[in-house]
Parts: sequence; C-alpha cells; structure tokens
Amino acid sequence: MTTDERVRLTQFAAGGGCACKVPPGELEAVLAGLPNSLAGGDLLVGLDHGDDAAAVRISGDQAVIATADFFTPVVDDAFEWGRIAATNALSDVYAMGGTPIVGVNLLGWPRDKIPFELAAEVLRGGGEVCAAAGAYLAGGHSIDDPEPKYGVAVTGLAHPDKLLRNDAAEPGTPLTLTKPIGVGILNNRHKATGEWFAEAVAVMTTLNREASEQAVALGLRAATDITGFGLLGHLRKMMRASGTTAVIDAAAVPYVEGARRSFAEGFVPGGSRRNLDWVQPDLDSAVSEDELVLLADAQTSGGLLVVGEIPGYPVVGEVVQRGEHAIVVR
Repeated sequence: MTTDERVRLTQFAAGGGCACKVPPGELEAVLAGLPNSLAGGDLLVGLDHGDDAAAVRISGDQAVIATADFFTPVVDDAFEWGRIAATNALSDVYAMGGTPIVGVNLLGWPRDKIPFELAAEVLRGGGEVCAAAGAYLAGGHSIDDPEPKYGVAVTGLAHPDKLLRNDAAEPGTPLTLTKPIGVGILNNRHKATGEWFAEAVAVMTTLNREASEQAVALGLRAATDITGFGLLGHLRKMMRASGTTAVIDAAAVPYVEGARRSFAEGFVPGGSRRNLDWVQPDLDSAVSEDELVLLADAQTSGGLLVVGEIPGYPVVGEVVQRGEHAIVVR
C-alpha cells in the first residue's frame, strides 16, 4: 500500500515520532542544571535517573504516576498518528507497572497549512486508544503551531511497593523485550517515500498493558520502555542507574519485517546514529557498526525492556555485575 492522501502529515515536520527527541546527551546536560527533584519522602521517582514517569505516594498502598509525551507525525494517516501517539504516552505508565486512569490531549496545529478537520481525526485516534486502555481522555490544550504535534499527558495509579523502575536491575537476571524493534527505520522510509508498513503501525499501536501486568504479577521490579533513545540508549540509562552491566545477544533481538532491508537501502533516522554516538563510550561490542545502529534505532511506541523473564516474549540478554562498560553486545 502507498500513501497518497490529500495531505501528507509527515512532510510538515523536520523529524517524526520519538526520533524527534532532543539527543540524550544534550537532554542530560540541560536537566543537570535544574534544581534537584530527587526522590525522597512521598516522591518515589523523580529526576534521579531519567525514569519513564514521576511517581508520588498518596497512601500506603497507592501511588500516582504522572507523565506526558507528544511528537510530530510519524505516519501520514491522521487517525493512526493519534492512535500511535496515545499508545506511546500510555506506555510510560505501563513501563512503571501502573494502570492509566485519565489523559488530557496536547495538540499543536498549523491551522493555515493543514485542514483543522484532520486534527479531529488525530484526537479521535487518541480517544480510541485511551478507551481501549480503560482510561478517560478528557479535555487538554491546543496551540497554533508551525509543526503538527500531538500527545497525551497521562495520570495512572500503582502500588508503591510494586513499581517497575529503571534503577532496580539486579545481576543474574534475564532481559526480556516485549516488541520487535526497527520501526524508526520504517517510519523514516514512510516519510521519504509514502510506503505504508502495516506491521510497524500494528507494533506502535499495541498497548504494553499485558506485559506490564505480567511483570508486576511475577514480582519483577525493573523495566523501561524503548522509545526515542533506542534499545541501547534506554538500556544504558537503566544499567547506569542500577550500577550493573547488560550483556545483549544481538541475534536474539527481534525486528519488524522490512527493517533490515530498509536499513540496507539507506533509510536510517538521524536520531538512531545520535543514539549510538551517545552510547558508544559505555559500549563493548563484538558486532558490526551497522548492527549497532540497528540496535540504537530510535523507536516510537516501542515495547518494554523488562529485567526478568516474561513467558511468551523473547529473552535478549542478561544483567551481570557491573563491569568496565554498561553494555556488552555479542
């Protein structure tokens, strides 16, 4: 299928999806200059390690999880973009073992360039996904913006003692990845050519709810979701926060169909190479540079990387005692 709509939304943005994130190194430098909001007291998760969301204890058995996520169009179809963006925003709550309760829309729209009725389709897509997740989508905020942007600010609930965190990885445990990677490459190809990749869209619109619930039920304690910093980037953050090292089996990592072929044909997001540049100082690798770029591919609405084994999902490596590098790829 090729996309030949009246309006190609991806052409109105310099980047696309989570690949338009600020590079991780630059983001860390900016956050380092902010006043401390480290976890302590009822603030269970703050800015300490760049976790997926903030978490605040409100009672002995309940914590509020708060997050926000938005980005420029990753596909040309307005409805599907809305679904992808909402799925991606909800993922931050699932990545911390929570249940999303309510979301509010975040919308930027170039009213003089793109028919505003397409914005209604974006919002409709976001509403459908939130309804499927059992979360309310109520209200929000919109601005006139040179680039189209959409996302959701989400509030969820979790048990304070059952949070999934990125600083709780322990040596001797496997690493499970719940979605294939490579959607950044296919989104880059879609933006360049208009080609439609149904499997990539299906991956990006699949909620991480089931994997999150299984992880909590199994008593696991560490996880993160894989988005714009890629598998290697998010893994580096988790290993640094936990004081551990990850050993990744590159051959065990699953990819969306067509990702490797599209990579070979040159469709690589700039964000993927920036991710690898950031990870490189903390990386020991026995695989090719191309393989590393694939592992650093900037994902949009990717899966969960869980420390522990979840039945039905592939194990892609293990956590070991901290070594010279945070990540070893074999």
